[in-house]
Amino acid sequence: MSRRILITGGAGFLGSLLARELLAGPVALGGSAPGEIGELVLADLAEPPADLRADPRVRPVVGELAGAVGGLGEVDAVFHLAGVVSGAAEADFDLGMRTNVDGTRAVLEYARRHRTPPVLVFSSSLAVFGNDPALPPLGVVGDDTLPRPQSSYGIQKFIGEQLVADYTRKGFVRGRSVRLMTVSVRPGKPNAAASSFLSGIVREPLAGQRAVCPVPPDTAVALSSPRRTLDGLARAAEVDDATWGSRTATNLPALTTTPREMAAALDRVTGSATSELIDWTEDPAIGAIVRSWPAVFDTPRAHALGLTAEPSFDDIVRAYQNSVQWKTG
Repeated sequence: MSRRILITGGAGFLGSLLARELLAGPVALGGSAPGEIGELVLADLAEPPADLRADPRVRPVVGELAGAVGGLGEVDAVFHLAGVVSGAAEADFDLGMRTNVDGTRAVLEYARRHRTPPVLVFSSSLAVFGNDPALPPLGVVGDDTLPRPQSSYGIQKFIGEQLVADYTRKGFVRGRSVRLMTVSVRPGKPNAAASSFLSGIVREPLAGQRAVCPVPPDTAVALSSPRRTLDGLARAAEVDDATWGSRTATNLPALTTTPREMAAALDRVTGSATSELIDWTEDPAIGAIVRSWPAVFDTPRAHALGLTAEPSFDDIVRAYQNSVQWKTG
């Protein structure tokens, strides 16, 4: 059975990784038998990487999200990854609302017009949780912990989750919202995400460049590797509705660590004082956002789906180092 799938944000880091995985096939969706990709539509503001453009099964669609999905025709599944990241959404409220809320609504309305409701995987975020200043500090986040976002980005992602849940309840889509942890290590250049430094303090020193950590060294954070994040997205799409269960978003498993522990892991993996290239310079604005996020998760629902966190940050550094060596070797 040939599959037609849409990835919004398909030219981005996670979108490109997911696209390569889907093209390697076969792909199971919603409990059905696995099938090969017939067409993979990658919608984004930019063109996808050259290797994806060269695949005859890939159809790039470049432009604003609402216009990009308007005339695509029906698909079997949608991975909605497109969005404005945390720092940018906080700095530009209108941009965040237009992209993260209005864009999500446009994708859901596109899916609603299908004759057969498609599987729709929405990438939410741990930023839907936060420390409400009027309440005691947030402890361990469980599957039933009430989201209390403390940033515009978190609010926008939580709105997206609720929209996906209601469109699913109405039978318009087969929705599955997945709350992603901060992904580290991301390749490339820093972006406007408040969490961008959690890749930069590894990526830049490994390249012989200085990096800035804008939060105190012992700030607890919840991380996931690119590999485990992809596992979560793919698993959400492949299971049947009963196995997925509640329309409430699922928290992906997290590795809890600190920048100090990350720096130590970097030195252990490289066998040298690589972390000396990290400048520990606090940024109050970034620190306020990062400290509002939870760092410890208990995720039995994700574990029941076969999903687990990376055992150590050493493993994450090693995997990133190997990927860089493979690309440049």
